[in-house]
Amino acid sequence: MLKRIVIIGPESTGKSTLCEQLAVHYKTGWVKEYAREYLLANGKEYTYNNLLDIAQGQIAGEELVVDRSQLAERSANYQLPTTNYQLVFIDTDMYVMKVWCEYVFEKCHHWILNRIVERQYDLYLLCNVDLPWVKDELREYPDLESRKKLYKHYLDIMINQNTRWVDISGNYKERLQKAITAVDAL
Repeated sequence: MLKRIVIIGPESTGKSTLCEQLAVHYKTGWVKEYAREYLLANGKEYTYNNLLDIAQGQIAGEELVVDRSQLAERSANYQLPTTNYQLVFIDTDMYVMKVWCEYVFEKCHHWILNRIVERQYDLYLLCNVDLPWVKDELREYPDLESRKKLYKHYLDIMINQNTRWVDISGNYKERLQKAITAVDAL
């Protein structure tokens, strides 16, 4: 049975690093954040409609990795039945797109909201803002107050949805250990 674990949170909170570390630790696949690829290819200036394109690209990337994982799982089960769950780690989901749309444009595409309702995940790892902000060409909110405000949006979402979630804080090593403990609890 495939378990989908999503890593979310404000920018520069170690989401991509944690996602990759978990995939390596569990020897499984992970879905990269499509927004970074999109903005690097198309420029860092974006519109409300670009966020819909990014959301659709994120879902397409997730489907590709999940389909590959399910195929590998079926092949493995055919050769040697197992009760182990296969894991897929997902760097960013439609909650991130919702927060991004609403924070910047004060509205959200219905397509994104519909995907939130339709898609099912097994665990969310919410990355806290206690890591130092790291500058790169795409990041927009270096000030701690903006990062805390964005974190509160994610925290509110996590509290008001039904999927298990864990707050991930501390240094990179502590974050990885907290995440492993949460994933192992599945």
